[in-house]
Amino acid sequence: MRLISAIVLAGGQSQRMGTDKALLELEGRPLIAWVLERLQQLSDDLLIVARDTTTYAHLGARLVTDVYPHQGALVGLHAGLQAARHPLALAVACDMPFLDLHLLRYMVVVGKGHDAVIPRIGGYPEPLHALYRVRRCLPAIERALDSGQFKMTSFLPGVRVRYVEEQEIDLFDPERLSFFNVNTPEDWQRGQKLARRLRGQQRPPQGRQT
Repeated sequence: MRLISAIVLAGGQSQRMGTDKALLELEGRPLIAWVLERLQQLSDDLLIVARDTTTYAHLGARLVTDVYPHQGALVGLHAGLQAARHPLALAVACDMPFLDLHLLRYMVVVGKGHDAVIPRIGGYPEPLHALYRVRRCLPAIERALDSGQFKMTSFLPGVRVRYVEEQEIDLFDPERLSFFNVNTPEDWQRGQKLARRLRGQQRPPQGRQT
Protein backbone atom coordinates (compact mmCIF):
# COMPACT_ATOMS: atom_id res chain seq x y z
CA MET A 1 0.00 0.00 0.00
CA ARG A 2 1.43 3.36 -1.02
CA LEU A 3 1.47 6.27 1.40
CA ILE A 4 -1.68 8.34 1.04
CA SER A 5 -3.32 11.23 2.82
CA ALA A 6 -6.98 11.06 3.83
CA ILE A 7 -9.20 14.13 3.62
CA VAL A 8 -12.56 14.38 5.36
CA LEU A 9 -14.74 17.22 4.09
CA ALA A 10 -16.84 18.66 6.90
CA GLY A 11 -17.78 22.01 5.46
CA GLY A 12 -21.41 21.36 4.57
CA GLN A 13 -24.16 23.45 6.12
CA SER A 14 -26.39 20.44 6.99
CA GLN A 15 -29.47 22.51 6.18
CA ARG A 16 -31.77 19.51 5.71
CA MET A 17 -30.66 17.97 9.00
CA GLY A 18 -30.88 21.22 10.95
CA THR A 19 -27.70 20.42 12.89
CA ASP A 20 -24.04 19.59 12.25
CA LYS A 21 -24.44 16.06 10.92
CA ALA A 22 -20.72 15.31 11.37
CA LEU A 23 -21.28 15.38 15.13
CA LEU A 24 -24.45 13.30 15.22
CA GLU A 25 -23.79 10.36 17.54
CA LEU A 26 -24.08 6.92 15.99
CA GLU A 27 -23.72 4.09 18.49
CA GLY A 28 -22.17 6.55 20.92
CA ARG A 29 -19.65 8.12 18.53
CA PRO A 30 -19.91 11.10 16.16
CA LEU A 31 -20.36 10.22 12.50
CA ILE A 32 -17.06 11.85 11.63
CA ALA A 33 -15.30 9.64 14.20
CA TRP A 34 -16.56 6.57 12.33
CA VAL A 35 -15.06 7.97 9.13
CA LEU A 36 -11.72 8.79 10.74
CA GLU A 37 -11.50 5.36 12.38
CA ARG A 38 -11.79 3.66 9.00
CA LEU A 39 -9.36 6.00 7.27
CA GLN A 40 -6.65 5.72 9.90
CA GLN A 41 -6.25 2.10 8.84
CA LEU A 42 -5.14 3.38 5.42
CA SER A 43 -3.38 6.64 6.16
CA ASP A 44 -1.00 8.27 8.61
CA ASP A 45 -2.08 11.74 7.46
CA LEU A 46 -5.70 12.48 8.41
CA LEU A 47 -7.13 15.91 7.61
CA ILE A 48 -10.48 17.51 8.35
CA VAL A 49 -11.47 20.43 6.13
CA ALA A 50 -14.03 22.72 7.74
CA ARG A 51 -14.92 26.38 8.12
CA ASP A 52 -15.01 26.12 11.92
CA THR A 53 -12.08 23.89 12.75
CA THR A 54 -12.44 24.34 16.52
CA THR A 55 -15.51 22.10 16.38
CA TYR A 56 -13.32 19.14 15.42
CA ALA A 57 -10.16 19.92 17.41
CA HIS A 58 -10.71 16.96 19.77
CA LEU A 59 -10.64 14.33 17.03
CA GLY A 60 -6.88 14.08 16.56
CA ALA A 61 -6.73 14.93 12.84
CA ARG A 62 -5.00 17.90 11.22
CA LEU A 63 -7.43 20.77 10.70
CA VAL A 64 -7.61 22.76 7.47
CA THR A 65 -9.72 25.73 6.41
CA ASP A 66 -10.76 26.75 2.90
CA VAL A 67 -8.43 29.03 0.94
CA TYR A 68 -11.05 30.27 -1.52
CA PRO A 69 -13.92 32.32 -0.06
CA HIS A 70 -16.59 30.45 -2.02
CA GLN A 71 -18.31 27.76 -0.01
CA GLY A 72 -18.56 24.35 -1.60
CA ALA A 73 -17.12 20.87 -1.74
CA LEU A 74 -14.64 21.66 -4.52
CA VAL A 75 -13.15 24.45 -2.43
CA GLY A 76 -12.83 22.01 0.45
CA LEU A 77 -11.14 19.44 -1.75
CA HIS A 78 -8.70 22.11 -2.93
CA ALA A 79 -7.81 22.99 0.66
CA GLY A 80 -7.32 19.35 1.57
CA LEU A 81 -5.11 18.56 -1.41
CA GLN A 82 -3.05 21.67 -0.76
CA ALA A 83 -2.37 20.50 2.81
CA ALA A 84 -1.83 16.80 2.00
CA ARG A 85 1.59 15.39 2.89
CA HIS A 86 1.52 12.49 0.44
CA PRO A 87 1.29 12.36 -3.38
CA LEU A 88 -2.09 10.60 -3.26
CA ALA A 89 -5.11 11.59 -1.22
CA LEU A 90 -8.45 9.95 -0.52
CA ALA A 91 -11.30 12.41 -0.13
CA VAL A 92 -14.57 11.46 1.54
CA ALA A 93 -17.51 13.23 3.12
CA CYS A 94 -17.83 13.45 6.91
CA ASP A 95 -21.15 11.59 6.96
CA MET A 96 -20.13 8.30 5.33
CA PRO A 97 -19.74 5.98 8.36
CA PHE A 98 -19.72 2.66 6.50
CA LEU A 99 -16.66 3.05 4.27
CA ASP A 100 -15.37 -0.27 2.96
CA LEU A 101 -11.60 -0.62 3.38
CA HIS A 102 -11.34 -3.33 0.72
CA LEU A 103 -12.93 -1.06 -1.87
CA LEU A 104 -10.70 1.87 -0.89
CA ARG A 105 -7.58 -0.29 -1.14
CA TYR A 106 -8.72 -1.52 -4.54
CA MET A 107 -9.06 2.08 -5.70
CA VAL A 108 -5.49 2.78 -4.63
CA VAL A 109 -4.25 -0.29 -6.53
CA VAL A 110 -6.02 0.55 -9.79
CA GLY A 111 -5.01 4.22 -9.56
CA LYS A 112 -1.56 3.67 -11.04
CA GLY A 113 -1.18 5.81 -14.15
CA HIS A 114 -4.28 7.91 -13.39
CA ASP A 115 -4.84 11.28 -11.73
CA ALA A 116 -8.16 10.44 -10.13
CA VAL A 117 -9.99 7.23 -9.24
CA ILE A 118 -13.72 7.77 -8.85
CA PRO A 119 -16.56 5.29 -8.36
CA ARG A 120 -19.47 5.67 -10.75
CA ILE A 121 -22.98 4.53 -9.87
CA GLY A 122 -25.93 4.83 -12.23
CA GLY A 123 -23.70 6.78 -14.58
CA TYR A 124 -22.92 9.42 -11.96
CA PRO A 125 -19.47 9.87 -10.40
CA GLU A 126 -18.94 9.87 -6.64
CA PRO A 127 -16.21 12.53 -6.23
CA LEU A 128 -16.60 12.56 -2.44
CA HIS A 129 -15.47 8.95 -2.29
CA ALA A 130 -12.44 9.24 -4.51
CA LEU A 131 -8.67 9.13 -4.82
CA TYR A 132 -6.72 12.10 -6.21
CA ARG A 133 -3.12 12.59 -7.32
CA VAL A 134 -2.20 15.89 -5.72
CA ARG A 135 0.27 17.34 -8.22
CA ARG A 136 -2.08 16.78 -11.14
CA CYS A 137 -5.48 17.49 -9.59
CA LEU A 138 -4.58 20.55 -7.55
CA PRO A 139 -3.66 22.74 -10.57
CA ALA A 140 -6.74 21.52 -12.45
CA ILE A 141 -8.98 22.44 -9.51
CA GLU A 142 -7.36 25.87 -9.21
CA ARG A 143 -7.98 26.52 -12.91
CA ALA A 144 -11.63 25.59 -12.46
CA LEU A 145 -12.09 27.75 -9.36
CA ASP A 146 -10.30 30.72 -10.90
CA SER A 147 -12.65 30.53 -13.88
CA GLY A 148 -15.72 30.48 -11.61
CA GLN A 149 -16.48 26.76 -11.93
CA PHE A 150 -17.42 25.43 -8.50
CA LYS A 151 -19.12 22.19 -9.48
CA MET A 152 -17.37 19.25 -7.85
CA THR A 153 -16.66 17.56 -11.18
CA SER A 154 -15.74 20.68 -13.15
CA PHE A 155 -12.00 19.93 -13.15
CA LEU A 156 -12.23 16.30 -14.24
CA PRO A 157 -11.92 16.96 -18.00
CA GLY A 158 -8.41 18.26 -17.28
CA VAL A 159 -7.12 15.09 -15.58
CA ARG A 160 -6.88 11.37 -16.32
CA VAL A 161 -9.76 9.65 -14.54
CA ARG A 162 -10.13 5.96 -13.81
CA TYR A 163 -13.79 5.28 -13.08
CA VAL A 164 -14.61 2.34 -10.83
CA GLU A 165 -17.78 0.88 -12.26
CA GLU A 166 -20.67 -0.77 -10.47
CA GLN A 167 -19.57 -4.34 -11.17
CA GLU A 168 -16.21 -3.58 -9.55
CA ILE A 169 -17.82 -1.91 -6.54
CA ASP A 170 -20.10 -4.88 -6.02
CA LEU A 171 -17.14 -7.24 -5.65
CA PHE A 172 -16.30 -5.49 -2.39
CA ASP A 173 -19.45 -3.72 -1.27
CA PRO A 174 -22.52 -5.29 -2.89
CA GLU A 175 -24.91 -3.29 -0.67
CA ARG A 176 -22.95 -0.12 -1.52
CA LEU A 177 -22.98 0.99 2.08
CA SER A 178 -19.77 2.89 1.38
CA PHE A 179 -21.87 5.53 -0.32
CA PHE A 180 -24.52 5.84 2.35
CA ASN A 181 -24.54 9.35 3.78
CA VAL A 182 -26.78 11.36 6.06
CA ASN A 183 -28.65 14.26 4.47
CA THR A 184 -32.10 14.01 6.04
CA PRO A 185 -33.70 12.77 9.27
CA GLU A 186 -34.88 9.74 7.30
CA ASP A 187 -31.27 8.97 6.33
CA TRP A 188 -30.30 9.29 9.98
CA GLN A 189 -32.92 6.76 11.04
CA ARG A 190 -31.71 4.32 8.39
CA GLY A 191 -28.10 4.87 9.45
CA GLN A 192 -28.91 3.94 13.03
CA LYS A 193 -30.62 0.74 11.89
CA LEU A 194 -27.64 -0.13 9.68
CA ALA A 195 -25.20 0.46 12.54
CA ARG A 196 -27.17 -1.84 14.83
CA ARG A 197 -27.32 -4.51 12.15
CA LEU A 198 -23.61 -4.32 11.41
CA ARG A 199 -22.77 -4.40 15.11
CA GLY A 200 -24.82 -7.59 15.43
CA GLN A 201 -22.96 -9.16 12.51
CA GLN A 202 -19.63 -8.46 14.18
CA ARG A 203 -20.51 -10.24 17.43
CA PRO A 204 -18.65 -13.52 17.95
CA PRO A 205 -20.84 -16.64 17.81
CA GLN A 206 -22.24 -17.72 21.14
CA GLY A 207 -21.14 -21.02 22.58
CA ARG A 208 -23.69 -23.81 22.81
CA GLN A 209 -25.72 -23.65 25.99
CA THR A 210 -25.55 -26.71 28.24
